[in-house]
This record gives sequence, structure tokens and C-alpha cells, in this order.
Amino acid sequence: MSDSRYKEQIQLEERTKEPPKYKVILLNDDYTTFDFVISVLVEVFRKPHLEAIRITMDVHKRGYGLCGVYTKEIAETKVATVHQMSESAGYPLRCVMEEE
Repeated sequence: MSDSRYKEQIQLEERTKEPPKYKVILLNDDYTTFDFVISVLVEVFRKPHLEAIRITMDVHKRGYGLCGVYTKEIAETKVATVHQMSESAGYPLRCVMEEE
């Protein structure tokens, strides 16, 4: 393969590479109610009720719970939405995102 074709191939691979994914994680606190966490998981992350309960139990027992894996922009939006909902409801619930 010629040098220019090799460079074209590398450029094509870089352009078609999937964007990085980010995990969105809910963090435990001593004040947010189980019901509120479940409602956040159902409304923001579109989790079925039983899965929302399982994730809420992870948050309670392990200190954190994985809500999902998303592109950067979607993860940022979900984190901001959780924080806005929490503040509006008077809870300190926080979540973070980290690269997968």
C-alpha cells in the first residue's frame, strides 16, 4: 500500500471511530428518599420500575449505582437533569459521569 493510501486509510478510521462513552453514576446520600431516586431513574433514565429499584438498592448498599452509558452530550444532559430535579425537590442527590 502506498504511503498516501495508508494515510487516507488512517484518516478514514479516525473519522469513523465511535465517540467515547460515559457512565452516569448516582451517588448515595443520607437524605434523598428511595421513592425519589426510583422516580429519577424511571423519568430521566427510562428504567423499568424493577430495574430502578435494583439500581436504588445498589446506591444504598454500595454507595453508587450505574444508571447507563451514553455519549458525552447525553451523559452531560442527564447529569444536569438529575441535579435540577434534585434541587427542585429539595434533595442533595448527585450524580457524576466518567469515561468508560
